[in-house]
Amino acid sequence: MRRLEKTDLLVIDDWGMYPLDAESARDIFEILECRTNRGSVIVVSQVPVDAWYDIIPVPTIADAILDRLVHNAYRIEMKGESMRKKLSQLAGGD
Repeated sequence: MRRLEKTDLLVIDDWGMYPLDAESARDIFEILECRTNRGSVIVVSQVPVDAWYDIIPVPTIADAILDRLVHNAYRIEMKGESMRKKLSQLAGGD
């Protein structure tokens, strides 16, 4: 936990690929809580932000996590085809 707290940048990739259980949700909350005002967090997800509550089973923890993620956040929403799909098509794949 201390290493996660002290690192300058934490990247959470593929956020929401699988729903969290209550224990995992508490762990994510604790990580974000200890990092508050101490370092940056980048969250990468294919799940629309308005569906993130569906990923976290405990509404109170979901509120706390999402509050910490969106407070002072910059949001960049990408649109278009997946680059993996485009590269596969260029290489002759499906």
